[in-house]
Amino acid sequence: MAHFVKLDENNLILEVHCVANEALDSKNEEASGIAFLTEWSGGYTNWKQTSYNHNIRKQYAGVGFTYDASNDVFIRPQPYPSWSLNENFDWQPPSPAPEGMGWYWNEETLSWVEA
Repeated sequence: MAHFVKLDENNLILEVHCVANEALDSKNEEASGIAFLTEWSGGYTNWKQTSYNHNIRKQYAGVGFTYDASNDVFIRPQPYPSWSLNENFDWQPPSPAPEGMGWYWNEETLSWVEA
């Protein structure tokens, strides 16, 4: 079983689909999965493979993620407007979280608040 995402024209992930192993060519799993989904969808061609094991494209993608074609990675949705994307394609807050559990980000004050 392989997993594929359907992307819109801006590379936003719209859907996640599974493709049975019987429909895949083991020598070129992604291309054969895309061919299967293109036929299944009536000609839609903007698909990418994703992996639960994080073996490809940084992380398993879900609805709302984006695909960065230049870096061939999936990026989670931005959690807060003040957070920025680091060199590893992870969202980072303006200041590090305090040590310990029970902290949450307050976007209004741009600070961590103890729960």
